[in-house]
Amino acid sequence: MLREKLRYVVGLLAICAAPVLADDTAGGINLVDTLWVLIAGFLVFFMNAGFAFVEAGFCRAKNAVNILAKNYIVFAIAALAFWAVGYGLMFGKGNAVIGMDSFAVNETAHNPAAHIPVSAFFFFQLAFASAACSIISGAVAERIKFGAFIIFGTLLVAFVYPITGHWIWGGGWLGAMGFHDFAGSTAVHSVGGWAALAGILLLGARIGKYREDGSVRAIMGHSIPLATLGGFILWLGWFGFNPGSELALDANVPRIALTTALASCAATVSAMVTAWAILGKPDLSMIINGCLAGLVAITAPCAVVSPFGSVIIGLIAGVLVVGAVIIFDKLKIDDPVGALSVHLVNGIWGTLAVGLFAVPGYVTGVSGLLYGGGPKQLTLQLAGVAAVGAAVFSVSLLLWYVIGKTLGMRVSREEEIGGLDIGEMGMEAYNGFQIFTTEG
Repeated sequence: MLREKLRYVVGLLAICAAPVLADDTAGGINLVDTLWVLIAGFLVFFMNAGFAFVEAGFCRAKNAVNILAKNYIVFAIAALAFWAVGYGLMFGKGNAVIGMDSFAVNETAHNPAAHIPVSAFFFFQLAFASAACSIISGAVAERIKFGAFIIFGTLLVAFVYPITGHWIWGGGWLGAMGFHDFAGSTAVHSVGGWAALAGILLLGARIGKYREDGSVRAIMGHSIPLATLGGFILWLGWFGFNPGSELALDANVPRIALTTALASCAATVSAMVTAWAILGKPDLSMIINGCLAGLVAITAPCAVVSPFGSVIIGLIAGVLVVGAVIIFDKLKIDDPVGALSVHLVNGIWGTLAVGLFAVPGYVTGVSGLLYGGGPKQLTLQLAGVAAVGAAVFSVSLLLWYVIGKTLGMRVSREEEIGGLDIGEMGMEAYNGFQIFTTEG
């Protein structure tokens, strides 16, 4: 009897509240969509913890505080830079190349999603901008100056990320041509990857990473459990990242969540199998990065591919990430956490996958080669990858170079050997434990 009464009361409340939740008639704001976008934004924000744990776990104990500090401060600098400058350049009413209004975001700022408040749209986009910056942190870990990273991250979120973002999402030329990147395989992940690659090339490898004969010396992370926790947090956050990019709680959201899940699971398995076959062991670090690679790869096509297509995309992503880690090592491009293999390589793959696997009818005008759409979409996707890559890499290389010549990019040899925690931060992650540090 009590249960039936409770059901009646809940049902009555739902009926009464439905018109209010459906629409705020005073402002045309859909409160259900607003709530969903905010929740998705909160999930993406929490990915900062995931990045922090993955990067810290994959690096040595003597650098843990430094890495955690970078990932903690990155959202703060991203928020201020994106609020003051970046949002206006990305979403302001400008031209095909750059937005040019709505600086210092307020209630009157231009809002491409009029059914939710501009503040909700801004917060969701801010979480993406912060994620792009977090990608760089791990790639340049264990030898970069803390101040150099902060300055570059601020400039990236204020100027570099918003301009290419405008091309894709803000009414710019790539979006107008038909380039499709639903949630940011290129707009977020490849941008972070290209910027990280430029930094790595100027920084050089960590001391002891390569022997005198040129062979690779593996530098093991200090806490695989911490990295595993970070991987799970990022996995959870991606269910805000991709479904939240619909910017509405509609019938597409469950399908996007499904394609996201299937691609990440397929990539996790294929990375494990590939690592097992090549390295002789089912390397957990490769399994974690395999999952992340699948998530990056499905980020662009998640709204336009079938579940079957998402599995194929994920399977290929898992193989790519293992191969890329090995190749980057052979090229002496020292990436301590595999950020380039996850975000750059699979950001490119996921973007191109749209041109191969997009199912006609999901999004008007977007149809993949393997589904009868011809080569047009694949060509557009390739053009977008090339344009964004060239722009971000060249500008990032210039910014890193100027920072290196003025402030300096790399810590001293003594600080690097002793650890950035003591040299840069003045504290230890594990106080009371003796951390032995040597060059070799």
